[in-house]
Amino acid sequence: MSQPRAVAPTAAGPAAELVLTGDLDRPARLAVPDLLAWPQREADVRFECAINGMQQHSFTGPLLYDVLAAAGPVYDPARRKDRLRFLIAVSGLDGHHALLSWAEIDPDFGRAPVLLAVTIDGVPLDSAGPQLVLPQDRCGGRHISGINTIRVDGGYTAWA
Repeated sequence: MSQPRAVAPTAAGPAAELVLTGDLDRPARLAVPDLLAWPQREADVRFECAINGMQQHSFTGPLLYDVLAAAGPVYDPARRKDRLRFLIAVSGLDGHHALLSWAEIDPDFGRAPVLLAVTIDGVPLDSAGPQLVLPQDRCGGRHISGINTIRVDGGYTAWA
C-alpha cells in the first residue's frame, strides 16, 4: 500500500480520502482532486430512495472502471475471463456498503457506467468524499456517499 500523503484542505474543510486496496499492483490513497485526473463523465440519475422517495441529481466524475484499471487489478490479462472472478467492495464513512462484480463495469462485459462522482448538482464533493453512482440502478441502494474504501478481491480461484 502506498504511504499516506497530506491532503490539501479546501474552503469547506479537509479533503476526504478513499483507499484503493486488495488485489492491485498499485494500491493508492485518492482524494476528490486526484479523481479529476481521469476523464469526467456526466450522469443525470433518477432513483428511488427508501427514506426520501424519488431523487434526481446530476453527477460528474470518472468511471469506476478507469480508476480501478489504473490501479492494476492482478488478473491474468492473457486469460480474458480471469477478470470475471473479481469483486469490488465499496464502503462509505456512514457504514453503507455495496458489492459489484468486475464484469459489471468491464467494457468487454457489462460496461455499466458506474461513476466515482466528484460533484453532485454542480457542488464539489472535496470534503464529503466521492460518491458511488450507478445510473442503471432503479433503487438507490448501491449509491454510497463519502466513499472511504474500495477493495478489489480476486475471489474464488478454484477453477483458475
